[in-house]
Amino acid sequence: MVALSCVLSVITVYTLPQGGGITAFSQVPIVIISYRHGLKWGAFSGFVLSVFQMISGIVNFSYVNTIGAYIAVALFDYLIAFTILGFGGMFRNRIKNQALSIGLGAGVVSVIRLVCHFLSGVTVWADYAEGWQSVWAYSLAYNGSYMGVETAITVLGVVLLSSVLDFRAPNLIRKRK
Repeated sequence: MVALSCVLSVITVYTLPQGGGITAFSQVPIVIISYRHGLKWGAFSGFVLSVFQMISGIVNFSYVNTIGAYIAVALFDYLIAFTILGFGGMFRNRIKNQALSIGLGAGVVSVIRLVCHFLSGVTVWADYAEGWQSVWAYSLAYNGSYMGVETAITVLGVVLLSSVLDFRAPNLIRKRK
């Protein structure tokens, strides 16, 4: 599933000029791992994905020049941002309706990922904001523009899959009533 997530992340619908973009359901496999196998497996899978994402985005480190900026990019744009996807199954045992549970979890972790990129934008990428523009507004607009769509795609993907698959069942087969 981590490999599938990596492959889906390469299939981009739209890429923004300073990084970030809309992918073809790349967050969905990690959310499913979390829902099916628990938060520990989900977080570990999200962390592995974060390392692959950092390696594939290594060029982004060439745009920063302080140790603090390197650490902020590594944490906020990669390690925390993608590891958090592994908590997408957080509502599995709290909400019985599978579609609602996994959809809500996917939405929450996507918003937390947006917050990570927003913080990176404010702390590291502030120079890209125009002189008249607030750094906070710039970071929210820039990162929100792709993460809003990415969130919708992820929630839609897990809800649609949950309507045909039973993620709680070992064989994924949905029981007919």
